[in-house]
Amino acid sequence: MKRHITSIISQNFGKFANKEFPQWFQKIVNSSYVNLMELDMSEFHASSRYHSLNALFTRKLREDRKYSLDADDFISPCDSFISECGSLREEYALQIKGMRYKSDELLGEHFTQGEKNIVHNGTFINFYLSPKDYHRYHMPTNLKVLKAVHIPGKFYPVNMPSLKKRLNLFIENERVVLMCETPSKKIFYIILVSALNVGVMQVAFEPKIKTNADAEKSQAYSYENLYQNKGDDFGCFEMGSTIVILAEKDMLKLDVKAGDNVKYGQTIATLS
Repeated sequence: MKRHITSIISQNFGKFANKEFPQWFQKIVNSSYVNLMELDMSEFHASSRYHSLNALFTRKLREDRKYSLDADDFISPCDSFISECGSLREEYALQIKGMRYKSDELLGEHFTQGEKNIVHNGTFINFYLSPKDYHRYHMPTNLKVLKAVHIPGKFYPVNMPSLKKRLNLFIENERVVLMCETPSKKIFYIILVSALNVGVMQVAFEPKIKTNADAEKSQAYSYENLYQNKGDDFGCFEMGSTIVILAEKDMLKLDVKAGDNVKYGQTIATLS
């Protein structure tokens, strides 16, 4: 299958971002990016400490943030802008106001219709990570991962202008879908969506997933005893992108709305 131009651009940018330049020049590259994007580095090491631009993109917190340990509190998995959230109408969720996508198509072919139906009339949250945001993502609650699916695709930008003009943007782009189960047996999905210049979406517990590679077909991985705790770091985007959460009906009572900026660790919903 011929690679889409967005994939080629993203792959080439990834090569530049991963290149380790001489220390003096790398400091200029990193500090320029921090200033251009207005990064808040107060929770991280100084930009000069990172040996490549990608290392700066994927920086870890010096100290983990504090978050609620109450089992009923559902936290934000990332630092982001809530581009849309609310209730699905049957299988329809909003990409942005006035433009819908089908949850069945977003989840892809490796889930049964019964598994897809679980989130019909449920709850959705779209998290947009800009290039200036902290790029790592964390588990929003204690959970069991049932399945991970890698779906190759395109790498269109997922910023606000693109969301407004390109129908089915999330469905066209490459993505990784995680099917999760809470301790109370509620089902929800975490979908990592690629974007232009996002060459890699890391999934720490599944090294077989290689995004923006040469894969032509989607691949599914099933698990029996893969448990993750709230706050666990399970990977990162190599630049900004989008996370979508789809939850079954009456699982989440949202404490956020479209247009909110949220931080990883912030309580954004209550589990029912």
